[in-house]
Amino acid sequence: MTPATTDIPAVELRGFGKSYRLGWSGGFIPAVQALSLRLAPGQVLGLLGPNGSGKSTTLKALAGLIAPSAGHSLIMGHAAGTDAARALVGYLPESACFAPHQTGREYLRYCAGLSLLPADKAAPRVEAVLASAGLGSVADRKMATYSKGMLQRLGLAQAIVHEPAVVLLDEPVSGLDPEGRLALVKLIRDLAAQGRTVVFSSHLLAQAEEICDRIAILGQGRLLAEGTPAELLGPDRRSAAGPSALEKLYLEKLRG
Repeated sequence: MTPATTDIPAVELRGFGKSYRLGWSGGFIPAVQALSLRLAPGQVLGLLGPNGSGKSTTLKALAGLIAPSAGHSLIMGHAAGTDAARALVGYLPESACFAPHQTGREYLRYCAGLSLLPADKAAPRVEAVLASAGLGSVADRKMATYSKGMLQRLGLAQAIVHEPAVVLLDEPVSGLDPEGRLALVKLIRDLAAQGRTVVFSSHLLAQAEEICDRIAILGQGRLLAEGTPAELLGPDRRSAAGPSALEKLYLEKLRG
């Protein structure tokens, strides 16, 4: 599907919070608290933060996999998790699961079917994303023979096979070699150029600084800083001998 031009935010969190129960008789522990963000169509947002900061929880909520404990998570004005929102979203989880007996091509055809792509559109679309992921030559091999990096690229391919308006990527560089990381940067740029919205989590700060329209730094479930790279970093530029401006800000915010 092709994203439409609209004044409605592509992604919006309004006072979003999520808590998890500590056992059957225990209390609740907050994973994310009072998070509010807005992202326009065609923008790229990088969610940055250490393990346990709430990045994956936020992405799962936007994908409609978990319900908010407080506030709202919206996709193009639709509550995340509704049929209308799900049709607009492509999602790569941090630890994707694959059926080892399937080939890469079979898996993507299955994903295209789940996304209700018509058969006449599904076949050429599968071939296109296989090529863009650099998997065309191994498309008919069983996934049991794929390397970790190949599986990660296949996961990226399934997230965009149905041409979603919003693409959610949880630690997409995990398992990718330098060449794969460069390909990921190109993919994100291409998606944004097509008017699609991308939200991804990462520990690679310099890469986020390079490709994001907006950056959000999370710590212990709270928003520590958010804005454009220029708003957050000013005129600072990366120093060859030291950390980048974004790396400095990240460490400053986490250390309080």
